[in-house]
Amino acid sequence: MPIVAQSTETTDWVSRYADEVIEESERRAPGKPVVVASGLSPSGPIHLGNLREVMTPHLVADEIRRRGHEVRHLISWDDYDRYRKVPNGVVGVDDSWGEHIGRPLTAVPAPKGSPYASWAEHFKAAMVEALGELGVEFDGISQTEQYTSGTYREQILHAMKHRGDIDAILDQYRTKKAPAKKQSQKPLDEAELEAAEGSGAAADDDGTGSAGYFPYKPYCGDCGKDLTTVTAYDDETTELTYTCTACDFSETVRLSEFNRGKLVWKVDWPMRWAYEGVVFEPSGVDHSSPGSSFQVGGQIVGSIFGGKQPIGPMYAFVGISGMAKMSSSKGGVPTPGDALKIMEPQILRWLYARRRPNQSFKIAFDQEIQRLYDEWDKLEGKVADGSALPADVAAHSRAVGTAAGELPKTPRPMPYRTLASVADITAGAEDQTLRILSELDPADPLSSLDEVRPRLDRAEAWINTQVPADQRTVVRKEADTELIKSLDDQGRASLRLLLDGLDSHWSLDGLTHLVYGVPKVQAGFSADATPKELPAEIKVAQRTFFALLYHLLVGRDTGPRLPTLLLAVGQERVRKLLGE
Repeated sequence: MPIVAQSTETTDWVSRYADEVIEESERRAPGKPVVVASGLSPSGPIHLGNLREVMTPHLVADEIRRRGHEVRHLISWDDYDRYRKVPNGVVGVDDSWGEHIGRPLTAVPAPKGSPYASWAEHFKAAMVEALGELGVEFDGISQTEQYTSGTYREQILHAMKHRGDIDAILDQYRTKKAPAKKQSQKPLDEAELEAAEGSGAAADDDGTGSAGYFPYKPYCGDCGKDLTTVTAYDDETTELTYTCTACDFSETVRLSEFNRGKLVWKVDWPMRWAYEGVVFEPSGVDHSSPGSSFQVGGQIVGSIFGGKQPIGPMYAFVGISGMAKMSSSKGGVPTPGDALKIMEPQILRWLYARRRPNQSFKIAFDQEIQRLYDEWDKLEGKVADGSALPADVAAHSRAVGTAAGELPKTPRPMPYRTLASVADITAGAEDQTLRILSELDPADPLSSLDEVRPRLDRAEAWINTQVPADQRTVVRKEADTELIKSLDDQGRASLRLLLDGLDSHWSLDGLTHLVYGVPKVQAGFSADATPKELPAEIKVAQRTFFALLYHLLVGRDTGPRLPTLLLAVGQERVRKLLGE
């Protein structure tokens, strides 16, 4: 069923932006669909930092849809950008790909073994698949198709005619020193780097060569690269002459008929704002500096193209637990697809929805994912009983579904850490997994593993791909008789108490009560005694007892939660390993 089309609690950042965007859209284009936009460059793996470029307008667009308005979320695929460098860590790519530097991303072969026709299509496809799983509705626009079909011809000719005015705007920033980078800033995006580097060997950073400034870059008719310099242009005939420094090719073309080139980035972006009528588009924190594409574009869009700059926040960077800040030019950076292998779409949506765009956050690929899931499950409980705060309710609503309806979910969401422990111990054996999970609550056993999917699959993937081999759990095959013989009377008594209670406590809650209760009983207290009723020494005794059990079961000081581990090992084997 579709989610009710109404505004969620106004204290959340999404609703506030939706209010502004609707008002601004009515002022600019009354009666027309609201237009929000994102831009992505498929120059390599599109990582989780790039996902914020999409999720921020997606969440706002979805809120606008919930209110009954028509809205378009455009994603411009910057696949006509130049191939800048060979990224590290991409499978099937070697130094030979360096020969393609300077060509459009759609003219570069896909990595070896890919089913896609080009580099751009290969990396775009992975992102499209992830966005589908996340419930992101969008209209994709290929900039290769836009430019090569002549869609922007009028805008290109207009920019060339007003190149002097554009040059004057850019000149305001050419003598200004770039501010020192803040440590919190994310690396410049691909398009910004392209603008800083890709103007041709005989031109400066924004297209100014010995023949003057030109905001247009042809791709060479011979080698296909953009290492070209415009040497002449006639406004009346639109004849343009360029030379290529890569292959010494030169030609004269009529720009009114020529479709093999593009506007330089600082002109291209504002041109698109005006052409598409974009009302809302976020930008990375790197665009906040003087002379950045967003600031310069704000001047160019109005004075050159007669449009208006979108409203929208600067968004902060997204990190990964235990990893450095992300850059798509480096190998091994996690993508949305990587995250969706180990967490459900609702959790990933929630991470972007619950933080304001200017707040940085981390996505857990390490042990923190277990705590994250605990936090999510706790929130679900609070939402269900009505005790959650309004902003948390709003973030939860945006995580579990869209205006079109709720996302598929796990029917019976058992704790992620429990599922991960079971997947670790059973190595994915479905019969054993079903046995153990059914014994967690004997009063309501599972009838099928489908009840705990897809969460079970995500937990199993996390164990198999993110947990180092030396941290995996391997249950002993035989009892450690030497350790058992070396135990003192108290140690042997603690094992006896545990073994005597297994039959009557064989469930997750029962075993939790039992393993925590043994040290209490040995110290003369009731197994039901609360921490406030116990001396501090009991905690020490519990840790000592737990360490003994871990050594006897898995040969280490620590491991999965003991109640889960005991269920996974099975009562008969537990008795054998504990020396009965």
